[in-house]
Amino acid sequence: MEASFQVGSPAPDFELESAEGPVRLSQYRGRKVVLYFYPKDNTPACTQETCDFRDAHPSFDDSGAVVLGVSPDDLKAHRKFADKFGLPFLLLSDPDHRVAELYGVWQLKKLYGKEYMGIVRSTFLIDEEGILRAEWRNVRVKGHAEKVLDAVKG
Repeated sequence: MEASFQVGSPAPDFELESAEGPVRLSQYRGRKVVLYFYPKDNTPACTQETCDFRDAHPSFDDSGAVVLGVSPDDLKAHRKFADKFGLPFLLLSDPDHRVAELYGVWQLKKLYGKEYMGIVRSTFLIDEEGILRAEWRNVRVKGHAEKVLDAVKG
């Protein structure tokens, strides 16, 4: 499923649960938002990507950007993942992949000849007015957080 919006248009608002309560995208108006979708907590590539965002977090913060991670994992898994790696940002739970579908990142995937539906690793940069400014789809983890940070700095 493709997203029904594009760079330059408003990013769809949503509300998802985090370990600290409900989070609405629109509550971050006035700040840039780095919204990254990843398949699963505690898997090698997802852990690397998340830790890269964690390590760059002071620079994102200095640039006025909020980082939010989204996966289908439940809040218990997110809490363990965040505690284990000392994450300074919120992980949002999208168990019914409603928001992933809204953003066009819930897609048919193939692994070892098997087909299944899942999250295609993707990141979205949303500006202070809620407008989508950049998107990265089918992300390769190595160097990704730095590319996003460069875009945030503009």
